[in-house]
Amino acid sequence: MLVGLADGREISVPLLWFPRLARATAEERADYSLIGGGIGIHWPRLDEDLPVAGLLRGR
Repeated sequence: MLVGLADGREISVPLLWFPRLARATAEERADYSLIGGGIGIHWPRLDEDLPVAGLLRGR
C-alpha cells in the first residue's frame, strides 16, 4: 500500500500487514476517506481504520 503525505513523502507498507485490506477487493479498498483531519484512513465497507502515525512507525 502506498500512502502520500501532505509534505510530499510517500509511505509504502506491505498490504499483508493488514489482513482485512489484503482480503478485500480492489473496489472495497478504493472506497476510503481521510478521518480526523488526515490523521487516519477509514474504509467504511471494511470497518477498518488505520492511523497514519502507525504507518510512519511501521505498525
